[in-house]
Amino acid sequence: MHHPDPVTRAEIRADLTRSGLNLIGQALSIFDADLRLAVANRQYQTMFDLPDDLTLPGSHFEDTIRFLARRGEYGPTEDPEQAVALRVAQARTFQPHYFERERADGRWVAVEGAPLSQGGWVTVYTDITDIKRQEALLRARSDALSEQVLLNAERLAAANRKLAATNAALSEAQRILTRTEARTRQVTEMVPAHIAHMDAQFRYTFSNRRLPVIFPGAEGDIVGLTLEQALGAATARTLHPFMERALAGDPQVFEITHPTSGRRIRIALTPDRDGQGVYILSTDVSAEVQSREALAHAARRNLAAQLTSGMAHDFGNLLTIILGLQARLAARDLPPDAAEDVQATLAAARRGASLLDRLAQITGAREPALEPTDLPTLLSDLAVLARPSLSEGTRLDLAVALPPGQLLLDPGALQDSALNLILNANAAITPPGVITLKARRSGDWLELTVGDTGPGFTPEALSRATEPFFTTKKGQGSGLGLSMVYDQTKMVGGTMRLSNGPRGAQVMLRLPWRPVARRMVLLVEDDDQIRAQVRDQLTGLGHAVIEAASLSEARALTDLPGLEVILSDIQLGDGLGLDLVGTVPLVMMTSLPPGDPLRARAPGPVLTKPVTAPRLAAALAAPAEEMP
Repeated sequence: MHHPDPVTRAEIRADLTRSGLNLIGQALSIFDADLRLAVANRQYQTMFDLPDDLTLPGSHFEDTIRFLARRGEYGPTEDPEQAVALRVAQARTFQPHYFERERADGRWVAVEGAPLSQGGWVTVYTDITDIKRQEALLRARSDALSEQVLLNAERLAAANRKLAATNAALSEAQRILTRTEARTRQVTEMVPAHIAHMDAQFRYTFSNRRLPVIFPGAEGDIVGLTLEQALGAATARTLHPFMERALAGDPQVFEITHPTSGRRIRIALTPDRDGQGVYILSTDVSAEVQSREALAHAARRNLAAQLTSGMAHDFGNLLTIILGLQARLAARDLPPDAAEDVQATLAAARRGASLLDRLAQITGAREPALEPTDLPTLLSDLAVLARPSLSEGTRLDLAVALPPGQLLLDPGALQDSALNLILNANAAITPPGVITLKARRSGDWLELTVGDTGPGFTPEALSRATEPFFTTKKGQGSGLGLSMVYDQTKMVGGTMRLSNGPRGAQVMLRLPWRPVARRMVLLVEDDDQIRAQVRDQLTGLGHAVIEAASLSEARALTDLPGLEVILSDIQLGDGLGLDLVGTVPLVMMTSLPPGDPLRARAPGPVLTKPVTAPRLAAALAAPAEEMP
C-alpha cells in the first residue's frame, strides 16, 4: 500500500486547517514566538485589505504593522516608525488583551488576543460596526429610531444566522482536524458563544467549554453528559422538543430565558450531515433584547407624551373654568359651611392643576424645583398623609437614619414619588401586612427604600414596571405611577431599582446627597428693589449677604475674608459683572434671553430673572471647591 510522504500529509493538514478557519466569521491570525505569521484565515486579509505577501506563513508582524500604520489604520501619527516600534514591543510581551477601536474607514473592530502555550499568540478580530450603530441609535430620540429599527433588527438577525452557520461548520472541521485539536480548541474557546455537538441520545460529544459563560452555574467539561445532567431538568424539558425536531432534520432557532440568571439566550440547532446528532450554538443575547425593549419603551413613552399632552390641554381649560367660578363664589358672603366647601373645591382644583403639571413633564424636561428640605419632617408628614389610605390591618413603619441638616431636594416630586410607592405596596399586600419606608445616607447618595410584605414583583413586572401604561392591577390603575416615579428620580440625577427582598417587593430611590451649605455671598445688583428681593431670598436660604450697588463698589469688597460666592447681574450701571471673575466663584443673573453672547461668556451658572429661591439654592448648593 502506498503511503503519502510526510510533506504531502503536512500539506493536506495545512489545507484542512485553512479551510476550517476560513469558515469562521471573524478574522483570525496566529503569530509564533518569533513574531512570524503561522496561520491566518481569508477574513483576516479581507478585513484589513492586506497584500498576499503579508498573509503568507513566515511574514513578519512588524511588516504588517508598518503597512497598516502607513495606510492610516491607527489614525494620524507624527512618527509612524515610532508607532510601529511601540506595537512590536507590546506584542513581544504576549499579554492577553481585549479592546475596541474605530478604523480609518469609520468601521469598528473588537480585538481579542491570547498567548499560546507553545509561544506566540492568537488574535480574533470581530466587526462590531452594527452594534456601535445600534448603541448610537439608542441615544437618539425614539422618533428618529422608529424609521430604522426594523432595518437594524434585520441586520442583527442576519449576522446571528451567519455566525450560527459559521460555528456549526467550525465544529465539523474540529472533528476532522484531530492533529490540530489543541490549537483549534483554543480558537473556538475565544468565540463568545457555546459551540457543542449532541448525539441522538441527547449526550454531548463535543463542547468548547464556554457553557458556564452562557449558562451561569453550569459545568465547563460536559462531554459525555446528557442534556439534563449538564443544564438541569427544567431547562432540559424546555429544550427537548426543539432537539427532537432538529434530530428529525428540521433546523431550529429560538430563544429561552435562563431560569437562574434571567439571561436571554438564543440557541441555533443544526442537524449534522450524517444524521447522528445536532450541532448547537448558544449565544447570550440579553443586551440585544434589552436594546429592542428600550426601543419599544421609547416608542410607548412617546405615545404617552402625546396622549398626556392632549389631556393636559383639555383638563387645563376645564380647571380654569372651575377655578374662576369657585373664586367668584368665594368672594360672596356665604354661610360658613358653604364657604368651607368652596375653599375645599378650590384646593382640589389647584391640586389638579399641579397634577397636570406633572403630566406635562412627560412631554418635555423641566427644571427640578430644588429647595432646602428637612427630610425627616417631610417623611413624617408623608406618613400622616398616607396612613388613612392604607388597608385595614396594614401598617406603615418609618426608619429614618440621617445626619442633621437640610438637603437640597424637590420636596413636591419626592413626596409624590414616595406616596405613589406606598400606595402601590398597599395594593400588593393582603392584610395584615407591613410597609416600611427607610431613609439613609450611603456615600454620596440618599437612599429611600419602600418595602412591603407582599408577594413581590413578578419577572414581567421587574422588567416592565417603568413602562408607561404597564400595570398589574387588572384594570384598576393607569400604569403611569412607576413610570412617573422613574422620570422624576432620573430628572434630579437619581436612579430607581426594583427588586424582591426577603419578605416582598422593594423599590429603592437613590438621589444625589446635596447638603445645604451656608455661604457668605456678595450680592451685586444696581436695582434697589431687585437687590432687596434677592437679598431676602438669600437670607431665607440661610446665607450671609453683603450688598454692592455697582461694579466699582463690588471690586472693593471681593477680597473680604470668608467671602465664598459672588452673585452679580451681568449688566451693571458702570460695567459688566463678568469683570468680577477672579478667585471667588461667580454666579451670574440676567434678563438677557438664552443665546445672548454675554450669557455665553459667563464662567459659571447663569440665572434668568426673575430669580426664584429654588434656582438660587441649586446654584449655590455645590461645594466651594466644585463651583466654577
